[in-house]
Amino acid sequence: MLTVSRITHIAIKVTDVEATLGFYVGKLGFEEMFRLERDGRLWIIYLRLTDTQYLEIFPEGEGDRAPGAEATGYNHMCLEVPDINQAAKELAAAGVELFRPVVQGADGNHQAWIQDPDGHRIELMEMSPEGMQAEVIARRGR
Repeated sequence: MLTVSRITHIAIKVTDVEATLGFYVGKLGFEEMFRLERDGRLWIIYLRLTDTQYLEIFPEGEGDRAPGAEATGYNHMCLEVPDINQAAKELAAAGVELFRPVVQGADGNHQAWIQDPDGHRIELMEMSPEGMQAEVIARRGR
């Protein structure tokens, strides 16, 4: 059986690189790590979440928006935040509106939702000590 340590990156195709960087770097605070070119053209921009987790930005996406939540394929990414209400305040101050408000999710964690300029859905989650994930981690002795 394959041993997997973690998810290292998520890749998204975007229509407007500058708007995307304005959102992820300018408003969410990600750090641009480096760019790769192929055949003399921008191919990928790597944005740092942690030292081992990245968001890959691919330019020249087709269409106006990311597929809707019911479409088959990529649905959303989730970013853990230490305080969901503080995160919501910081996002509002940066001009990022929640498209789903802060609520307690079915798993017991608190969540809110935002979208990037292309409509990619991003869940923000504050892990709760009483959440289902925390219960499973405690049972596993970690």
